[in-house]
Amino acid sequence: MKLFIKNKSIAVLFICMVYASCKTTAPVLSTDSKGLPRSFNTTSDSSSNTADIKWKDFFSDKNLIALIDTALKNNLDVLSTLQDIEIAKSDVRFRKGLLFPNVTAGAGAGVEKVGRYTSAGAGDASTDMTPGKRVPDNLGDFYLGLNTTWEVDVWGKLRNAKKAAFSRYLASVEGKNFVVTNLVAEIANTYYELLSQDSELKYIRQTIQLQKNALEIVRIQKDAALVTELAVKQFEAEVYNSQSMEYDIQQQVTESENKLNFLLGRYPQPIIRDTAVFQDQLPVLVKAGVPSQLLKNRPDIKQAELELYATKCDVKAARAEFYPSFGITGGLGFNAFKPSFLFVSPESIIYSIAGDLVAPLINRSAIRAEFNRAKAYQLKAMYDYQKAILNGYVEVSNEMSNINNLQQAYDQKAKAVDALTKAIDISNDLFKSGKANYFEVLMTQREALDSKLELIEAKKHQFNAVTNIYKALGGGWK
Repeated sequence: MKLFIKNKSIAVLFICMVYASCKTTAPVLSTDSKGLPRSFNTTSDSSSNTADIKWKDFFSDKNLIALIDTALKNNLDVLSTLQDIEIAKSDVRFRKGLLFPNVTAGAGAGVEKVGRYTSAGAGDASTDMTPGKRVPDNLGDFYLGLNTTWEVDVWGKLRNAKKAAFSRYLASVEGKNFVVTNLVAEIANTYYELLSQDSELKYIRQTIQLQKNALEIVRIQKDAALVTELAVKQFEAEVYNSQSMEYDIQQQVTESENKLNFLLGRYPQPIIRDTAVFQDQLPVLVKAGVPSQLLKNRPDIKQAELELYATKCDVKAARAEFYPSFGITGGLGFNAFKPSFLFVSPESIIYSIAGDLVAPLINRSAIRAEFNRAKAYQLKAMYDYQKAILNGYVEVSNEMSNINNLQQAYDQKAKAVDALTKAIDISNDLFKSGKANYFEVLMTQREALDSKLELIEAKKHQFNAVTNIYKALGGGWK
C-alpha cells in the first residue's frame, strides 16, 4: 500500500511539472508572410521567366563566359561560402549524433589502503579474500568496461535542434548561390563597363585626330592672316583637353581590368575582350514571368525562408527545456583487485543501469529568457523573409521600367549622334569657305564627342539593366 501511494505521488508530481511547463510557454505569434501581387504591372508575359536560363546560355560573349567560369572556381568569396556549407554540415552531424546513446570505453588501474580503524578497514580485516587469505592492506583495483549515457528525446528537443541545423545547412547552400548570382552579375557589369571604356577611347582618339586636322587648317589660315592667334590657341586647348580625357579613360580601363582580375581571384593581367561585341550586340530580351516565381528562383528569398523555418525549430527546442528531461545511464565491464582475476566470470562482472527524471521547478528565469530570445529571433527572421520578398519585387519592377526607358533614351541619343556627326562635316566645309567661324567648329566637335560618349553610356546602362534584372529574377546561380 505504501509503495502504491509513493508511485502515485511521483506520477502526480510529474503531471504538475508538465502542466507548469506548458503554462509557462505562451504560443508564438503567427509568421505568415504577406501575399505577393499577381504581376509586376510591366509585362503581360506570365508563362516564361528569364531566370530559368542558365548563365552560360544567357550570355553570348565567349570571353565573358570564360571570365565567369574562372571566377566560379577561384573567387575568394565563393570559396569562403563553401566553407560555411561545410561548417553547417558538421553542425547537422553533431546534432544528429546527440539523438543516439553516447558509449565510451574505459580502463583503469589503482591501489587503495583504508584505515584499520574504519568500518571498511575493520570489515577487510575480518574477511577472507580467498580461503585462508585475508584482504591485504594495499588493495588493487583494476577495471575494464563500457559506459553509456543517453537523453531520451521525449519532447522533441534534440530532433528540433537537428531540424534547425539542417535547415541552416540548406540556407548556407542558398547563401552560396546568392553569392554566385551577385558575382556573375558583377563580372558581367564590370566587363560591359570595360567594353564601354574601350569604345570611349576609340571615339576620343577619332575626335583628337579630327581636332588635330582642324588645328593644322587653322594654323594655315593664321599664316594667311585669315584668323588670329586666338583661334590657334583655342584649337590647341581643345586638343589638349581631349588628350587629357584619353588618359583619364585609360586609367579607368586599368582599374576595370584590375577589378575583374580581383573577382577572378588572380593578380592583374590583360583581360581578353572584343570591343566589337559591345558596339554590334543588342541586349537580350528579358521575360519577368510572375512574382510568385521569385520564391523559388531568388536564393536570398529561399535562404530567408529556410532561416525562418530554423528559428521555428529553435522555438520548439527552447520550449522543450521547460519540460522534464529523461536520461538513462549504464555500464558493463570487469572489475577485480588483481589482473589475473579481471576476466573471471561471473565474479568480476559488474553492470549498472539507472534512469533520471529532471525538471526545472524554482529558478527558471534563464530558460524563460532563452525561450523569449528564440521567439524574438523567429519574428526577426519573419520580417527578414518579408523584406527579402518585397525587395525582390521592387528590384524587378524597377529594372523592367529601367529597360523600357533606357531603350527610348538610347534611340533619341542615337539620332543626336547621327545629326552631330553630319554637323561636323558641314561646319568644317563652312569654316573652310569662310561662312562659319572657328568657334562654331569647336562647339560642334565638342558636342559631337559628348553625344557619342553619352550614347556609349546609354548602351552600357542597357546591358547593365538586363544583367541586373537577370540577377533580380534569381538567375545566374544555375
